[in-house]
Amino acid sequence: MWLRQGPTTHTPGWSRDVLRLRSTSRDGGARMTESSAGARSSGHRIDAGDIGEPRWPMAVAVLATGGLHAVLAPALRSLPPELLGESRWAYLVVVAVLLGILIVGDPGRIDREAKWLRVVTIAMIALISLDTVVVALRLASAILNARPFTEDPKTLLLNGSAIWLSAVIAFALWYWEIDRGGPVGRARGPGGLPAFQFPEMGSPELVKAGWYPRFIDYLHMSFGTSTSFGPSDVSAIASWAKFSMMVESFVSLVIAVLVIGRAVNLLK
Repeated sequence: MWLRQGPTTHTPGWSRDVLRLRSTSRDGGARMTESSAGARSSGHRIDAGDIGEPRWPMAVAVLATGGLHAVLAPALRSLPPELLGESRWAYLVVVAVLLGILIVGDPGRIDREAKWLRVVTIAMIALISLDTVVVALRLASAILNARPFTEDPKTLLLNGSAIWLSAVIAFALWYWEIDRGGPVGRARGPGGLPAFQFPEMGSPELVKAGWYPRFIDYLHMSFGTSTSFGPSDVSAIASWAKFSMMVESFVSLVIAVLVIGRAVNLLK
C-alpha cells in the first residue's frame, strides 16, 4: 500500500489534481493582475467609475468666455438690431444653455459616447469661436478707424485681453474635442494616432498609470502657443494640429501688435 511507504510516498491522483488546480488558479490570478496592470499602463481603465475626465474645468472655461464677452465694449459685442441688439447677457445665456444640455445628457465624468452629445459640444465650441472671430475683427477695425472707445488705453487693453483670452479658450476647446476622438475616446483607450506629443507621453514613469491628456493640458498648450507665438513643450504631430497652432499664433500676434501698439501710441 502506498500509504505505508516511507518518506518517498506518492501523491494520490486527486491530490495531484487539487495541487494542479491551485497552481493554475495562482498563475491565472497573476496573469489577470499583469493584464490589469498592462491595461492601465496602456490607457485602458479597469474601474468603470474612473472612466472619463471631470467636466468642471471645461465648464468653467466655457462660462468664462461668456463673462469675457460681457466686459467688452458695446460697440464690439452688439448684434444687428434685427437679431438681438445688445448681446451682453444673451450670449452668456445661450452658452450656459448648451453647457447645461451637455451636463444633463452626460452627468458626472465625461464618459458617455453619443453622437448628439458631440454635435452639441461642437456647436457650442463653434459658437464661441465665431463670437471670438467677430469681436476680434471689430476690434481691429475700431483700432484702424480710431473709434472713440479705442482712445482710452485702459479700455483698449481690457477689451484686447478679453478677446485674447477667449481665443485661447476657443483653440483649447477645439484641440480637446478633436484629438484622438475627443475626451470619451481618449478615456476609453487609444482612439487612433495622437495629434499632439505631450511631455508625459515620453516620460510615463512621471505620471500615473493610464494617463491621457485632459482639458487642462490642452488649455495649457493653447496658452503657451498664444504667449510664445509657437509651440512650447507640446509638439504638433498631425497636419491639422500644426495648421491650427499656426493660426492661433498668428491671431495672437495680430491682437498683441494692434492693441499694444495702439495703447503705447496713446500713452506717449
